Amino acid sequence: MSYIFDFKWGQPGSRLGQLANPFGIALDASQDLYVAEINNNRVQKFDKDGGAIGILGGPGSGNGLFNRPHDVAVDSGGNVYVADTGNNLIQKSGSDGHFIRQWGGQGTVDGKFESPFGVAVDSGGNVYVADTGNNRIQKFNTQGVHIRTWDHNFLSPTDVAVDSGGNVYVADSNNNQIQKFTGSGDPIRSWGQFGSNQGEFNGVVKVGVDLSGNVYTSENGNNRIQKFKVNDGSFITMWGSLGSDDGEFEGPGGIAIMPGSVTFQQERVYVVDRGNNRIQVFRPKLINQ
Repeated sequence: MSYIFDFKWGQPGSRLGQLANPFGIALDASQDLYVAEINNNRVQKFDKDGGAIGILGGPGSGNGLFNRPHDVAVDSGGNVYVADTGNNLIQKSGSDGHFIRQWGGQGTVDGKFESPFGVAVDSGGNVYVADTGNNRIQKFNTQGVHIRTWDHNFLSPTDVAVDSGGNVYVADSNNNQIQKFTGSGDPIRSWGQFGSNQGEFNGVVKVGVDLSGNVYTSENGNNRIQKFKVNDGSFITMWGSLGSDDGEFEGPGGIAIMPGSVTFQQERVYVVDRGNNRIQVFRPKLINQ
C-alpha cells in the first residue's frame, strides 16, 4: 500500500490557524487534532479538516504557559498533555485549556527532565515521556507520580508512542532506530540503521502507531515517512522528499493516524511539515489511482 497527498493547511504566522515551527500532533476521540508549535509557544486545536478551533497556552513559565513545546498527547477523557520542553515540564489541561497540573523541572533524578521532546498516553492513563537530554524514557500515572524509568542505550530519544496493547515505541534519534518495549520497559525488538534505503533512518524524530499497530516514522535527514508492519517491524512503504510542493517536506515532525470511518471512508495520515509551517494529509492510494 502506498499513500498519496490529499490536502493541507497552514501558513507562517501567529494568528489562529497559522503555524510557527509546528512539531508534535495528537488526535482525540472526537477526531480533533492538537498541534504543538515551538515558536508560538502554544498548542492549537483543529478539526479533522483543518479548521481552527482554538489555542491553548502562550509564552511563559507559569501554569498553562509554555516555552518551546515539542509534543502533545490526549487521553481517552480528552485531557491534553504537553511536553513543555524549555520549561522541562509536562503540563496537563482539559480540552478547554483549563490548567490541571504540571510536574517535572530540570534535573537527572526520577521525575525530573532535561529537554523532554515527546509525550504519549496509554489506555490506562499512564504517561510516557521521552526525556531526550537524559537519554531515557520515564513513565508516570495520570497524577504525575513517577512509576519507572528505563534507559536502553538510547541516544537522544525524541519521541514515544503506545499501541492499543500497551507496547511502547521509541524514536531513538541519534541511533537511527525504532525500539519497542513492553509498558514496563522490557525490550521486545528494535530495527533500523543509518541510511536512506528502505528501513533505514537519518535522524528519525517522530513515531506514530495506528489501531492495527502498524508503525509510522518521520525523518529529518531523509524528509520522508516510512510505515512498518506491526509484528516484526518489516518495511511496508514510504513517501516524501525535500521540498515545498504537495507531498514534499522540510523536516517532517509528528504523525497522527485517523482510521477510516463512515464519514470519509479512507484512513488519513496527518503529518506535521515543520519547515513549511503546515499540516499535510495523506490517504491510501487506491488500485486505480
